[in-house]
Amino acid sequence: MQKTFKVLSLTLAAATALSSISVLAATSHYADSTAIRSSQDWNQWTQDWNSVAADYTGVAMSPGRNETELNFDWMTPTDSANNAAVVYFGTSADNMQKYTGTVNSTDSRYTGGSYVSNKVTVTGLSPNTTYYYEVEKNGVRTGVQTYTTRDFHDVKMLYVGDPQIGASKGQPQNGEKLVNTSGVSNTAARNDGFSWNRTLNIASAQTPDLSFIISAGDQVNKTGKAKEEEFAAYLYPDALKKLPVATTIGNHASLTSDYSAHFNVPNETNEGRTEAGGDYYYSYGDGLFIVLNTNNYNVAEHKAAMEQAIASDPDAQWRVVTIHQDIYGSGLDHSETDGKILRTQLTPLFDQFDIDVCLQGHDHTYSRSKLLYGDGQTHHNYKFQLNSTKDDYDWDHAYDTYLDTNILLNPAADDAAGQKQLQKFNEDTHCYTINEIAGNSVTDPEGTLYMTANSATGSKYYELNTTQQDYIAARSQNWLPSYSVIEMTPDTFRINTYQITDDSQVQPLDSEFTITKTR
Repeated sequence: MQKTFKVLSLTLAAATALSSISVLAATSHYADSTAIRSSQDWNQWTQDWNSVAADYTGVAMSPGRNETELNFDWMTPTDSANNAAVVYFGTSADNMQKYTGTVNSTDSRYTGGSYVSNKVTVTGLSPNTTYYYEVEKNGVRTGVQTYTTRDFHDVKMLYVGDPQIGASKGQPQNGEKLVNTSGVSNTAARNDGFSWNRTLNIASAQTPDLSFIISAGDQVNKTGKAKEEEFAAYLYPDALKKLPVATTIGNHASLTSDYSAHFNVPNETNEGRTEAGGDYYYSYGDGLFIVLNTNNYNVAEHKAAMEQAIASDPDAQWRVVTIHQDIYGSGLDHSETDGKILRTQLTPLFDQFDIDVCLQGHDHTYSRSKLLYGDGQTHHNYKFQLNSTKDDYDWDHAYDTYLDTNILLNPAADDAAGQKQLQKFNEDTHCYTINEIAGNSVTDPEGTLYMTANSATGSKYYELNTTQQDYIAARSQNWLPSYSVIEMTPDTFRINTYQITDDSQVQPLDSEFTITKTR
């Protein structure tokens, strides 16, 4: 694993449209958990994996509709006599209130057997308070945990990208190759689960007063088939017993209902839906957070969801959108292909609704954009269609809904017609205006800041795009797990990004960036 520490903060002239785009696989770089020197014992983890991989009942906490609520979700085996969604919660372990919720059937094709999904919402939370809670699974109380709220007007969040448990498949480890077969034998999930736990332990120790986590999608790797051991590894860390996560539907989860079986998201709308679920939103402190399922390419639906969200909290000082696909990223695999698909539609929409920051994933590289807003011109709309077997998207073609035409994203060099069509697509998606600023702080700016998070686990990395795009202010790929800490107050929105070295040291990955509002 590469251990050099480089921070790329380049500003280049506008990049010309690429004449040919190659779709690449992940690099040979990944986080090999046997080579990571950390406080955790890899040998112990491999012993524990037998039980971890077989337990599909891990508890997921999510933010509620606002800072005074907390959502719970967990699966349990179907048991008509004992299925009941119950959480005990209170300021004393000896006097907890009983909260009940809903029990929902799951699709056994995706959840690996006959399970139900239990969803409960706890209400009435106060700031800076330690609570005790206990989850009941099939009539059995499973042990008291603690959860501490923080200041509601000085909110710290951990922002991560693509844990993608199981994505290290095919990589070497101890003379073998990691595999993503099912259950305990899924050594890729075992590898990535260890790294995920390590990242959360290090990040939460560095910033102990975190309020919640924002994950920009692809929590797990498998598309279209049950891989419950990946969810089991994702939900395993002790840090997730104390921190709720606002998850995002990534392309690896969008085509099954497994995501919705595991996560209880607040204010879920009927807009932007795929099999996994739809757009949702929540308020926290002085921020309104809108999470869009951009695997659905109907932007009219996303607009409707955003209208609902803003109507629920019209006076929020900060408006933050999370999406999985990075419409302004800098990774070689996605930023010049599927990353552009929704750009022509979402950019003016974010302008219309005064979105301050857009948090993205998908590209397994790190980048921070300049402040961007639309160019005021009319552009075509694009989307991806499902492939012939309907089990994934046709990633090779962008569909132009205006011309009713498929655009080949990887035409051969001698395909003159294909190259011409691709060039028009690249020109049309250059639909933004750059608000040039000096330094790493800005006051009352015009435009939206776009962040793209690298993998928080290092389960899979991609190369940076050959040429840095003109809209990018800073980018890097150091082949190390990384994360950002966001601090939001009524006046400031501050982002710091870090990487974790093989010997578990935390290093700044980019300069701090701060947005200040005076009105």
